[in-house]
Amino acid sequence: MSFFERLKTAASVEWRAYTEHPFTNGLADGSLPQAAFRHYLVQDYLFLIEFARAYALAVYKSPSLADMREAAAGLSAILDVEMNLHVKLCADWGLSPADLEQVPPAAEMLAYTRYVLDAGMRGDLLALKVALAPCVIGYAEIATRLASRTHADAATNAYRIWIAEYAGVPYQEVAAKARAHLDHLADLYATPAREAELTAIFKEATRLEADFWEMAWREGQRVAELR
Repeated sequence: MSFFERLKTAASVEWRAYTEHPFTNGLADGSLPQAAFRHYLVQDYLFLIEFARAYALAVYKSPSLADMREAAAGLSAILDVEMNLHVKLCADWGLSPADLEQVPPAAEMLAYTRYVLDAGMRGDLLALKVALAPCVIGYAEIATRLASRTHADAATNAYRIWIAEYAGVPYQEVAAKARAHLDHLADLYATPAREAELTAIFKEATRLEADFWEMAWREGQRVAELR
């Protein structure tokens, strides 16, 4: 069993709560309230800004030039690809990038990104990559599951673009490379004594991912109750 698979097995409860959250199921069949998706997407834009900082930190923490290049590629994927999807989708609501940057950050977004950055500041590159893994690898797994659903790519599903982006080959390759690099780092630096510490980081980051979905899910319910 690979290092990443061991992390997932140890965090099976947290992983299921994250990857099978009702928010994600609502994306698959198009039933997710737009207010929930909008709140998520705007906060996720702010989240990506902070995650870009985490990948920049990964460059600094890298012990080799190959590690630096891998981290730099992740940084570029966020700044030059992933954030563009958010800008495109938010433009449909009349929101510009400048508008997005002015939105107050949600507590859940701050809690998650601060945790990841703190894990990276206190630990080594492996600890940082473990904290990043639920996001970059988890989104690929979630999107693959959603894409297999009957109505995922239906013209009537407003979230088909999001699903297609993360289920598509380019992002799946990003996630596969991140997983391979994580396993490579673990082979070099993950001693049995450290595995419990790294598992705890993974569990907490995964729990915070689920909290991010829950934040947006609650917003959708709140708006629905006001109507």
